[in-house]
Amino acid sequence: MTTQSVTSPPATSGPIVSTQIRRVLVANRGEIAVRIVRACRALGIETVVVVSTVDREGMAARLADRAICIGPAPAGQSYLAIPSILSAAVGTGCDAVHPGYGFLSENPDFASACVDEGLIFVGPRPEAVAQAGDKARARELARRSGIPILSGSPVLETTDEAVRAAGELGYPVLVKAAAGGGGRGMSVVEDEAGLRSRWPAAANEAQSAFGDGRLYVEHFVRNARHIEVQVLGDKHGNVIHVGERDCTLQRRHQKVVEESPAPNIPESIRQDIRDSGVAFAQALHLDSAGTVEFIYDSDTRTYAFLEFNARIQVEHPVSEMVSGIDLVAEQLRSASGERLRYAQDDVTVTGHAVEVRITTEDPARGFIPRPGTVTTWVPPEGEGIRVDSHCEPGYVVTPYYDSLLAKIVAHGPDRDTALDRMTAALDALKVEGVPTTREFCRTALNHPDFRAGRVTTDWIAATGLPDFLEGLDR
Repeated sequence: MTTQSVTSPPATSGPIVSTQIRRVLVANRGEIAVRIVRACRALGIETVVVVSTVDREGMAARLADRAICIGPAPAGQSYLAIPSILSAAVGTGCDAVHPGYGFLSENPDFASACVDEGLIFVGPRPEAVAQAGDKARARELARRSGIPILSGSPVLETTDEAVRAAGELGYPVLVKAAAGGGGRGMSVVEDEAGLRSRWPAAANEAQSAFGDGRLYVEHFVRNARHIEVQVLGDKHGNVIHVGERDCTLQRRHQKVVEESPAPNIPESIRQDIRDSGVAFAQALHLDSAGTVEFIYDSDTRTYAFLEFNARIQVEHPVSEMVSGIDLVAEQLRSASGERLRYAQDDVTVTGHAVEVRITTEDPARGFIPRPGTVTTWVPPEGEGIRVDSHCEPGYVVTPYYDSLLAKIVAHGPDRDTALDRMTAALDALKVEGVPTTREFCRTALNHPDFRAGRVTTDWIAATGLPDFLEGLDR
């Protein structure tokens, strides 16, 4: 059985109107590759999936019309190998390339190379990818657009430059990769010694993850929440938002739980954040899906621009569940040159949705990834439950890629109902053969602080993690 969704993504309204895209190369793997294949199929678009040698028998390869092996397991020799991916796209007669998230999704050289080969890049135009992907340039665009930004430095070349910049900003500071996201290359440092120790490692991590080791430092907000706005644009100048998501519950700067709408935010601030997201997307001339991320200071009730992600997000299903809009389908339609089918007044956020990431990590051992074979996989079912996954019995978790196994999403008429449904879904989920974060996520969701919407981005590390691990060990 190869179940990807118990509750499927929002239905599209029939085959794509434009004839520009007939066949898409999916330049990714795992659950997002499966998600893209299913969206293309609903629109009457053929798919070709690139795979590494260890993904030849994966779900995405079997669901697609065709799969092309482009290299061995290491991502640098397969999913990051631009010449191999382009050769596969051109050689199989594809019209377009969808990069998913991660890997090359925010690489402007890849986006440009696709266009140079006569392929449609399903994402923002290369110039927008380049401008938004460089976090320092994105901050400047936000500033020019009148959007609040956190104090920070330009891109820095040396550790000494970083130390001088941090001294001017005041500790603690956040070290960030200029060319990427997802927590890679990111660290909170409390003093000069910590900065000198962490800077070289952060640069190496960013170089490995994004092929770009540039870093900068930014003021760190202690009691911060992470709020992001889902935006959509087309090639005709139209831009809308699809509400906001709260991605505050994080571990080591990696999101653990996401929900929409954001709880405990004054309505005036919520609307200002949404409007700022649209303003940034308009300044960028966004012509696809993207996410504008903000830091919300719980103490001062103020917000500031954080960064822009020029791609579909891991957590996009929560926005789909509350809006009924298939964001991947809209990416494909916009890439085809179609106008957005929604005006802002057409977007209605209904109910509440929450998403949990199930990863093959061992919480009791420092959350180290644990490769292995999934011997039992039984996804949850029920009202308002959606599961996005590439997992099935016999699936082999390798050490080469991200440890994400599945995304479980619960929707309800209100937040309490959505959280109750998620708890029941996690109880029903059965995974054997590899350790997972299921019980850790269940414990976090039912903590009084999370239930009351009182968590901050460092809450797990500061107050929750020791209790969680003690409970899991019992």
